[in-house]
Amino acid sequence: MRRLSYRDGFAALLLAAVAIPYVGYLVRGEMPFIQDPVGMAAVGITGLVLSYLAWGIETHSTFGKVMLVAGLAALGIGIAAALVGVEGSDLLLAIFMGAYAVIFVAETAYHAVSGQPEPQTA
Repeated sequence: MRRLSYRDGFAALLLAAVAIPYVGYLVRGEMPFIQDPVGMAAVGITGLVLSYLAWGIETHSTFGKVMLVAGLAALGIGIAAALVGVEGSDLLLAIFMGAYAVIFVAETAYHAVSGQPEPQTA
């Protein structure tokens, strides 16, 4: 096991910054600055893209390739939720948010148990 990096912490903050408004949106139907599913999808898309930038896109391993495909699929679902508009996008939005959470858990778990050596301090 290795320690998680600051990049994983930043990605966790991004997920929280998306998940908290999403829960509020589900409970109240709107949040400050988020009035409809299109706005919520835009917030989720931004969070997902910034999370991938924080982690770095790694395609050298099979896991990295799978996570890249999963991220692109989730991004496509998020864009579809934004384009569908207010009518009928709640299910797409729920699938997108669930995919974002699954990707976060998978990436963080992989970083926690990966066989990469820890940095040496001399």
